[in-house]
Order: sequence, then structure tokens, then C-alpha cells
Amino acid sequence: MTLIKSISGIRGTIGGVQGENLTPIDVVKFTTAYARLMAERNPDRRMRIVVGRDARLSGELVANLVIGTLLATGVDVIDVGLCTTPGTEMAVITKQADGGIIITASHNPRQWNALKLLNAAGEFLSDAEGKRVLAMAEEVDYHYPAIDAIGGLIEQSDYNDEHIARVLALPAVDVEAVRARRFRVVVDAVNSVGGVVIPRLLRELGCEVVELNCEPTGEFAHNPEPLAEHLTEIAEAVVREKADLGVVVDPDVDRLAFMMENGVMFGEEYTLVAVAKYILERNGGGNTVSNLSSSRALRDVTEAAGGSYAAAAVGEVNVVEKMKQVGAVIGGEGNGGVIYPELHYGRDALVGVALFLTWFAGLGKTMTQLRGELPAYFASKNKIALTPAIDVDKVLVEVKGRYAGENVTDIDGVKIDFADSWVHLRKSNTEPIIRVYTEAHSQAEADALAARFMDEIQQICNL
Repeated sequence: MTLIKSISGIRGTIGGVQGENLTPIDVVKFTTAYARLMAERNPDRRMRIVVGRDARLSGELVANLVIGTLLATGVDVIDVGLCTTPGTEMAVITKQADGGIIITASHNPRQWNALKLLNAAGEFLSDAEGKRVLAMAEEVDYHYPAIDAIGGLIEQSDYNDEHIARVLALPAVDVEAVRARRFRVVVDAVNSVGGVVIPRLLRELGCEVVELNCEPTGEFAHNPEPLAEHLTEIAEAVVREKADLGVVVDPDVDRLAFMMENGVMFGEEYTLVAVAKYILERNGGGNTVSNLSSSRALRDVTEAAGGSYAAAAVGEVNVVEKMKQVGAVIGGEGNGGVIYPELHYGRDALVGVALFLTWFAGLGKTMTQLRGELPAYFASKNKIALTPAIDVDKVLVEVKGRYAGENVTDIDGVKIDFADSWVHLRKSNTEPIIRVYTEAHSQAEADALAARFMDEIQQICNL
């Protein structure tokens, strides 16, 4: 199948040939490299690393390999077991660990798994740190410690209840207001760890919960990416159960999507927009950040509240860096990722649910009414496959030159902001593909803009 090495870790399909798939040898190799990096950052000191995993079928297997390898490198391990990505990130912070490894392939299908690597702040490694891990993984001269210097499994504990408690304790979360509304909520957690934490959080908030695919078996009931075409079951359940809304999370619970009471998606792009609107109104303004491919609606609600919006390159680590630079009160990505710094700098579906329900409880409206009051944008996401001989960077430079008179951003591919629409062109890091994302005030306009730029790129390439 395939093995993908990136600055944030390693992911691939389980089994097969070493170096081509995520095999036990690959898990050991990259875990060792990560431990070596952390030792460089913490010389002459015994380290503690948090390990957490989602409910994938291979999760326990990979976790045992990771924990055993960390112990072999002289690292003490805090095993939080079945835990969300944001929960593992928070465990690094609250347990004052030196780093963490999250075992999850996020929204990838069941045959995939991955190692996501964290620093002492519970955040993903920087670009330089990630590249250092990749380089170290190819070295073969590492000497593992002798018996007296191996690490120990110093804690095995469930962190999910503490994560929930810390979310509910946030000043921006009004538990009593939500309880008073007694919302009826359908939850689809795609049979992963979200089925453990999201219903528990909702019941603490006084909601009546209808569980759908909430057994953490790792047997995903549908494609785990929370897109409308994969969520027909919950769409039907929300209407059938006469629910106020539906809540959907991906396998590691860092992405959040809502279903409206009529069985229509609220819009994954609008999870962050809605939560940000609440925080901006509560704070009397403030700065926000999302990546370049996220909806312009966040900019609109930010400026309407008297704040300033900034865009970052695609990737959580880039969004977090920009949020710190501008002092953002909230930020995230248009894939349903909400980052609320008052809790921690990581995409967190739990905090997204609690903040959204607090806002929802105070308005006395339906989900469809709320959605109708937010800025209306429609997206089109496409890609162009190019031959390996074509220099994608040169193609993007040519496009940038042609539109030099427009508002152009080139920190991540080329994004061109027009008055009522935008287009974002990015190259893939693994294959000769240009991704073409557009947004406009109607679907027809977004599709037409995408078609226009796809034609133009093909002309440039003489395709």
C-alpha cells in the first residue's frame, strides 16, 4: 500500500513490506528517532512522554510497539490509553511531560494508522523538528541504553474525564444555560474514541443523547471523514428522532461537524465560524486566524465584531504559530477544527461542542435559523493531475504574475482574493497535482471560478 513520511510524523497502511507500509520495524524506527530528538532538546535528564491512541483496530498493536520502544530508549511513559488527539495534547500539558505521541490516522480509513508527534507544549513539532526526526530515522548507529537506564511505565490512566472537566470549567461555557435547554442530540462517532467522550460531555451538559456508531470498536461504520456524502445515516436519524441537532466527529475527535434539525449539514466550514462568532461577541471583538483554504465567512464575522482576521498556511502547526503572533482569541481550520487558546493550542471537538451549545442555548433559535444568519458562501474543491515533467512551482508563479494586480497571497501556493470570491491553488507534496479551491456567494459562481482557473492552468501547461 503506502507509507507517508512528513514533518509531523509517519502514517501508512498496516502490514506489508518494511519502508513501504507502516510495519512494526517502521514504528520502532520512527519512535526511536522521536525519542532521540527529545533527548537532544532535554540533555542529561530523564524524559516523560505521553502516549494516547484512538480506537483503530491496529491501535493497541501500534501502542505496544511505541511504548516498548520509548522504554528501550530510556524514556518514562505516561499511557493515557484510549484518548482523543486533543485529550492527549492536554495530557502533555497538565502532566508536565516532555512530549507526546498520538496514535491515530485521523480521518483515514481503517487500514491506516499513524504516529503524530508532540512537543512539551502539547503541540505538533515544528518544521525543523519534524525534518530532524525524519533524518534521524534513517541513521543506523544509535545505541540503546543498557538495562539500568531503560524507562518505566510510570502511569496508566484515563484522561477523558479530566479533559471534559476542563472544558466545562471554561468561563465561556455556560453549563447551566445549556442544561436548561435540554437539547436532544444525535451523535455519530464512527465507532472510535469520540463515542466514549462526546456522549459523556453532552450528558454533563444536560442533553438527551441518541448514540449512533458510538461503540469504540474501530470498525468504522462509514467513511470516517465527516463529509455530507458519508453522513446519510445521521441525517436520517436527526429527523427521525426530532433532534435539535446532530454532532459528528472524526476518529481522533479533532474535527467537528453539525447536522441541522432538518437533516442537512450545517457545513463543516461553519463550525469554526459559528463558535468564533460567539467568542467574538462575548469578548467584544478580538483577532482570529484560519488557513488560506478556509471560508471567508470567518473574516466577515471577525471584522463585523471589530476584530482583525489573519490567514495562515494550511496545517495546524502553521495556524497555531499565526494565532500566537497576532494574539488570536480563537482560530482553526475550515475542516471543522476549532482551536481555543484559553484551553490549549490544538483542534478540539469537545471545546467546539461546549462553546457552540452555550451560544445556541442563549439564542432560542433552530439550527437552520442560525445558519441562515451567518455569511453565505459556497465552496468548490477540485484538483488537476499533471505529468511529472511539469514544474508545478513554475505554473503557480505564472498564475501569480498574471494576477499581480489582485490581492495575492503566496505563503502556501497562490491565493487570489477577488471582491466577492477567491481561488486557492496549492501543489500536493506527494504527487504532481494542483489543488484548486474556490469560494463565492453561490455554488454556480464557485464552480465557474474553479473551471476558469483549471482551464487556465491547463493552457499554461499545454495540456
